[in-house]
Amino acid sequence: MKKTGQLIATIAVLLGAWLSPGAIAADLPNLGATSTSAQAQAALKKDAVCTRCHDESEGAPILALYQTKHGVRGDARTPTCQSCHGESDSHVKGAANAKVRPQPDIVFKKGVYQPSDDKERAGACLTCHKGGARTNWDGGQHQNNQVSCNDCHKVHAPTDRMLSKKSQTETCFNCHKNQRADTHKISTHPLDAGKVSCSDCHNPHGSVAPNMLKRNTVTETCYTCHAEKRGPFLFEHPSVTDSCTNCHTPHGSNITPLLKARTPWLCQECHDGTHASGSPAGRNAAGIQGGLAIGNNPSANVTGRGCINCHSVIHGSNSPAGGYFQR
Repeated sequence: MKKTGQLIATIAVLLGAWLSPGAIAADLPNLGATSTSAQAQAALKKDAVCTRCHDESEGAPILALYQTKHGVRGDARTPTCQSCHGESDSHVKGAANAKVRPQPDIVFKKGVYQPSDDKERAGACLTCHKGGARTNWDGGQHQNNQVSCNDCHKVHAPTDRMLSKKSQTETCFNCHKNQRADTHKISTHPLDAGKVSCSDCHNPHGSVAPNMLKRNTVTETCYTCHAEKRGPFLFEHPSVTDSCTNCHTPHGSNITPLLKARTPWLCQECHDGTHASGSPAGRNAAGIQGGLAIGNNPSANVTGRGCINCHSVIHGSNSPAGGYFQR
């Protein structure tokens, strides 16, 4: 304890030699309540330039902004109206002999004025919301299709519909009509129930993976939920390790569980030879054991119909005798 006290005293002396108390105080941020209050008052004063006209009487009320994170004026990082819409001096002051005020620097929603370019609108948001999941926004499919942030997100609303699983899918379905239709089929992920949302699999802000997936491949994305199918297995089904979409369609199907086709036809897309091919024709007892069809006896592929009745662990097997995925 004595040595520790001496060490602390030495450090204090050295710091005192390098920095005066005034210099130390100047380097530290003012975290007092007075500073925070001043920042809040300054931000509200800037907002008041806009809110003296734009209030709840608007066709699209805006004051609900102050119920969201964008309206927390006690936080110095919180934007003001001008942070997103620009200073818009000409709009505030008006123009002489003009029937309509000049438009703000950045217009997000079509109304009296035409909305600004999608890249300009997105740029206002990306000034703060940068990095992380938005790293691949530039050049992404949404940006290339002229989709901007406010086309999906609602800032002047108490809750953002994109942050709720139940309302997020409806927002996506405004454009993705085919996927909406698939979710009403017999077998589907529980999107309508709000247990799964589009962003569980896709990154709407851009991705290096195909179809804006959050993971590098379809299979990796599926494994985030279906971990029991991941393996590694002693015997792996090549079709499974390649891509889950070889057999399944993710948004919905009329064949459970989300299969693209019924067995045996689904299996025969790859296994196009005779069942138990290479075995002696004599094993074809009434066409049940496989081999070539003899006379009127059909192939076992068609007779059995349900391949998974026997090949029950089709995703992979750890059994020493599981080469045919039967156990």
